[in-house]
Amino acid sequence: MRPGVALALVSASSLALLGSAPGPGAVPLPARMTDTGGGRQLITAQAPRPDSTSGTVTWWDLRDGQWVQAGSAPARFGANGLVEGATRMQGTNTTPTGLYGLPFGFGIKPAPGGTRVAYRAVKDGSWWCQDNDSTSYNRWVEPLPGDCRASESEHLASYADQYAYGLVIGFNYEQPVRGRGAGIFLHVNGRAATAGCVSVPEEAMVRILRWAEPEKAPHVAIGTADGVTALSRY
Repeated sequence: MRPGVALALVSASSLALLGSAPGPGAVPLPARMTDTGGGRQLITAQAPRPDSTSGTVTWWDLRDGQWVQAGSAPARFGANGLVEGATRMQGTNTTPTGLYGLPFGFGIKPAPGGTRVAYRAVKDGSWWCQDNDSTSYNRWVEPLPGDCRASESEHLASYADQYAYGLVIGFNYEQPVRGRGAGIFLHVNGRAATAGCVSVPEEAMVRILRWAEPEKAPHVAIGTADGVTALSRY
Protein backbone atom coordinates (compact mmCIF):
# COMPACT_ATOMS: atom_id res chain seq x y z
CA MET A 1 0.00 0.00 0.00
CA ARG A 2 1.46 3.36 -1.02
CA PRO A 3 2.94 4.91 2.14
CA GLY A 4 3.01 8.52 3.20
CA VAL A 5 -0.46 10.02 3.24
CA ALA A 6 -0.86 12.35 6.24
CA LEU A 7 1.66 13.94 8.57
CA ALA A 8 2.09 12.12 11.88
CA LEU A 9 4.53 13.24 14.54
CA VAL A 10 6.17 10.88 17.02
CA SER A 11 7.18 12.46 20.31
CA ALA A 12 10.32 11.69 22.26
CA SER A 13 8.14 10.22 24.98
CA SER A 14 6.66 7.80 22.43
CA LEU A 15 10.10 6.73 21.34
CA ALA A 16 10.83 5.87 24.95
CA LEU A 17 8.32 3.05 24.57
CA LEU A 18 10.87 1.09 22.54
CA GLY A 19 11.60 -2.03 24.54
CA SER A 20 9.43 -1.00 27.50
CA ALA A 21 7.67 -3.64 29.59
CA PRO A 22 4.11 -3.81 30.95
CA GLY A 23 3.56 -2.81 34.55
CA PRO A 24 3.80 -5.30 37.41
CA GLY A 25 0.79 -7.58 37.65
CA ALA A 26 -0.61 -6.53 34.27
CA VAL A 27 -2.16 -9.31 32.20
CA PRO A 28 -0.22 -9.46 28.90
CA LEU A 29 -2.31 -8.41 25.92
CA PRO A 30 -1.98 -11.77 24.09
CA ALA A 31 -3.39 -13.55 27.16
CA ARG A 32 -6.56 -11.46 26.76
CA MET A 33 -7.00 -12.31 23.08
CA THR A 34 -9.35 -14.90 21.64
CA ASP A 35 -6.76 -16.23 19.19
CA THR A 36 -3.03 -15.61 18.78
CA GLY A 37 -2.46 -17.77 15.72
CA GLY A 38 -1.27 -20.90 17.49
CA GLY A 39 2.41 -20.00 17.41
CA ARG A 40 4.92 -18.96 20.02
CA GLN A 41 5.50 -15.44 18.71
CA LEU A 42 3.04 -12.60 18.19
CA ILE A 43 3.14 -8.97 17.09
CA THR A 44 0.32 -6.75 18.35
CA ALA A 45 -0.41 -3.43 16.65
CA GLN A 46 -2.83 -1.47 18.82
CA ALA A 47 -4.41 1.94 18.27
CA PRO A 48 -6.43 3.77 20.94
CA ARG A 49 -9.50 4.23 18.68
CA PRO A 50 -10.65 3.36 15.15
CA ASP A 51 -9.93 6.91 13.98
CA SER A 52 -6.39 6.91 15.38
CA THR A 53 -3.39 7.17 13.08
CA SER A 54 -0.84 6.24 15.74
CA GLY A 55 -0.47 3.64 18.46
CA THR A 56 1.95 0.94 19.57
CA VAL A 57 3.49 -2.18 18.07
CA THR A 58 4.64 -4.80 20.58
CA TRP A 59 6.26 -8.14 19.93
CA TRP A 60 5.85 -11.09 22.26
CA ASP A 61 7.27 -14.55 22.98
CA LEU A 62 5.36 -17.44 24.53
CA ARG A 63 7.63 -18.93 27.19
CA ASP A 64 6.55 -21.76 29.47
CA GLY A 65 2.90 -20.94 28.73
CA GLN A 66 3.27 -17.22 29.50
CA TRP A 67 3.43 -14.34 27.03
CA VAL A 68 6.51 -12.19 27.60
CA GLN A 69 7.09 -8.85 25.93
CA ALA A 70 10.22 -8.79 23.79
CA GLY A 71 9.98 -5.20 22.55
CA SER A 72 7.74 -2.28 21.80
CA ALA A 73 7.74 0.80 19.57
CA PRO A 74 5.47 3.66 18.51
CA ALA A 75 3.48 2.84 15.39
CA ARG A 76 1.58 4.60 12.62
CA PHE A 77 -1.59 3.40 10.93
CA GLY A 78 -3.72 4.43 7.97
CA ALA A 79 -4.50 8.09 7.39
CA ASN A 80 -8.20 7.26 7.85
CA GLY A 81 -7.69 5.02 10.86
CA LEU A 82 -8.56 1.35 11.23
CA VAL A 83 -11.50 -0.75 10.03
CA GLU A 84 -12.57 -4.38 10.32
CA GLY A 85 -10.46 -6.34 7.85
CA ALA A 86 -13.33 -8.54 6.66
CA THR A 87 -15.25 -5.51 5.34
CA ARG A 88 -12.40 -3.20 4.36
CA MET A 89 -12.42 -1.66 0.87
CA GLN A 90 -9.37 -0.91 -1.27
CA GLY A 91 -8.33 2.71 -1.64
CA THR A 92 -9.77 3.85 1.69
CA ASN A 93 -6.42 4.56 3.40
CA THR A 94 -7.50 2.41 6.34
CA THR A 95 -5.55 -0.27 8.20
CA PRO A 96 -7.35 -3.63 8.34
CA THR A 97 -7.89 -5.07 11.80
CA GLY A 98 -7.64 -8.79 12.45
CA LEU A 99 -5.15 -11.62 12.97
CA TYR A 100 -2.80 -12.40 10.08
CA GLY A 101 0.19 -14.50 9.14
CA LEU A 102 3.49 -13.01 8.02
CA PRO A 103 4.35 -14.65 4.66
CA PHE A 104 7.86 -13.19 4.22
CA GLY A 105 10.17 -10.27 4.83
CA PHE A 106 11.58 -7.92 2.21
CA GLY A 107 13.66 -4.82 1.83
CA ILE A 108 15.69 -2.46 -0.28
CA LYS A 109 18.49 -2.93 2.25
CA PRO A 110 20.02 -6.38 2.86
CA ALA A 111 18.44 -8.49 5.57
CA PRO A 112 19.74 -7.52 9.01
CA GLY A 113 22.23 -9.96 10.47
CA GLY A 114 20.42 -12.77 12.25
CA THR A 115 17.25 -12.57 10.12
CA ARG A 116 15.68 -16.04 9.86
CA VAL A 117 12.44 -15.35 8.02
CA ALA A 118 12.40 -15.68 4.23
CA TYR A 119 13.62 -12.31 2.94
CA ARG A 120 13.27 -10.96 -0.60
CA ALA A 121 15.57 -8.27 -1.93
CA VAL A 122 13.75 -5.37 -3.57
CA LYS A 123 15.11 -4.75 -7.07
CA ASP A 124 14.22 -2.18 -9.69
CA GLY A 125 11.85 -4.70 -11.26
CA SER A 126 10.05 -5.53 -8.01
CA TRP A 127 6.37 -4.56 -7.88
CA TRP A 128 3.35 -5.30 -5.72
CA CYS A 129 0.37 -5.79 -8.02
CA GLN A 130 -2.76 -4.01 -6.78
CA ASP A 131 -4.69 -4.13 -10.04
CA ASN A 132 -8.07 -5.76 -9.37
CA ASP A 133 -8.23 -6.99 -12.98
CA SER A 134 -4.91 -8.82 -12.81
CA THR A 135 -4.33 -12.51 -12.17
CA SER A 136 -1.43 -11.36 -9.94
CA TYR A 137 -3.63 -9.24 -7.65
CA ASN A 138 -2.06 -8.78 -4.20
CA ARG A 139 1.19 -10.48 -5.16
CA TRP A 140 4.87 -9.58 -5.45
CA VAL A 141 5.80 -9.66 -9.14
CA GLU A 142 9.10 -9.36 -11.04
CA PRO A 143 8.76 -7.89 -13.60
CA LEU A 144 5.34 -6.30 -13.80
CA PRO A 145 3.12 -8.64 -15.85
CA GLY A 146 1.23 -7.39 -18.85
CA ASP A 147 -2.18 -7.67 -17.18
CA CYS A 148 -1.13 -5.58 -14.14
CA ARG A 149 -1.22 -1.83 -14.71
CA ALA A 150 1.66 0.15 -13.21
CA SER A 151 -0.79 2.91 -12.30
CA GLU A 152 -2.65 0.41 -10.11
CA SER A 153 0.46 -1.12 -8.54
CA GLU A 154 3.38 -0.23 -6.30
CA HIS A 155 6.97 0.04 -7.50
CA LEU A 156 8.65 -1.11 -4.31
CA ALA A 157 12.04 0.43 -5.05
CA SER A 158 10.46 3.89 -5.22
CA TYR A 159 10.04 3.97 -1.43
CA ALA A 160 13.62 3.98 -0.21
CA ASP A 161 12.81 4.92 3.37
CA GLN A 162 9.61 2.98 3.97
CA TYR A 163 10.69 -0.22 2.27
CA ALA A 164 14.22 -0.28 3.60
CA TYR A 165 12.85 -3.21 5.63
CA GLY A 166 9.42 -4.79 5.85
CA LEU A 167 7.27 -7.80 6.55
CA VAL A 168 4.29 -8.74 4.41
CA ILE A 169 1.07 -8.86 6.46
CA GLY A 170 -1.10 -11.70 5.20
CA PHE A 171 -4.25 -9.58 4.84
CA ASN A 172 -6.35 -10.73 1.86
CA TYR A 173 -3.38 -12.84 0.81
CA GLU A 174 -4.21 -16.55 0.77
CA GLN A 175 -7.40 -16.21 -1.27
CA PRO A 176 -7.51 -12.57 -2.37
CA VAL A 177 -10.91 -10.90 -2.60
CA ARG A 178 -10.74 -8.27 -5.32
CA GLY A 179 -11.54 -4.81 -4.05
CA ARG A 180 -10.68 -5.72 -0.45
CA GLY A 181 -7.15 -4.36 -0.58
CA ALA A 182 -3.58 -5.28 -1.47
CA GLY A 183 -0.05 -4.59 -0.31
CA ILE A 184 -0.49 -4.34 3.45
CA PHE A 185 2.89 -4.41 5.17
CA LEU A 186 4.69 -3.77 8.45
CA HIS A 187 7.42 -1.40 7.33
CA VAL A 188 9.64 1.52 8.28
CA ASN A 189 8.08 4.91 9.01
CA GLY A 190 7.86 7.51 6.28
CA ARG A 191 7.03 11.14 6.97
CA ALA A 192 3.31 10.53 7.41
CA ALA A 193 0.52 8.19 8.36
CA THR A 194 0.21 5.25 5.97
CA ALA A 195 -2.23 4.30 3.22
CA GLY A 196 -3.23 1.21 5.22
CA CYS A 197 0.01 -0.38 6.40
CA VAL A 198 1.51 -0.38 9.89
CA SER A 199 4.84 1.40 10.24
CA VAL A 200 7.49 1.69 12.95
CA PRO A 201 10.90 3.34 13.33
CA GLU A 202 13.68 1.68 11.36
CA GLU A 203 15.51 0.43 14.46
CA ALA A 204 12.32 -1.32 15.59
CA MET A 205 11.84 -2.94 12.19
CA VAL A 206 15.39 -4.28 12.32
CA ARG A 207 14.77 -5.69 15.79
CA ILE A 208 11.55 -7.37 14.67
CA LEU A 209 13.25 -9.02 11.68
CA ARG A 210 16.01 -10.36 13.91
CA TRP A 211 13.47 -11.54 16.50
CA ALA A 212 11.04 -13.40 14.23
CA GLU A 213 11.58 -17.16 14.03
CA PRO A 214 9.61 -19.05 11.35
CA GLU A 215 9.46 -22.24 13.44
CA LYS A 216 7.57 -20.27 16.10
CA ALA A 217 4.86 -19.30 13.58
CA PRO A 218 4.75 -15.55 14.26
CA HIS A 219 1.50 -13.72 13.51
CA VAL A 220 0.40 -10.10 13.70
CA ALA A 221 -2.82 -8.90 15.34
CA ILE A 222 -4.07 -5.42 14.49
CA GLY A 223 -6.83 -3.66 16.39
CA THR A 224 -7.94 -1.07 18.89
CA ALA A 225 -7.98 -0.86 22.66
CA ASP A 226 -11.72 -1.59 22.84
CA GLY A 227 -14.92 -1.60 20.80
CA VAL A 228 -15.83 -3.77 17.81
CA THR A 229 -12.25 -3.74 16.52
CA ALA A 230 -10.64 -4.45 19.90
CA LEU A 231 -7.57 -6.67 19.78
CA SER A 232 -9.13 -8.89 22.46
CA ARG A 233 -11.71 -10.00 19.82
CA TYR A 234 -9.07 -11.58 17.61
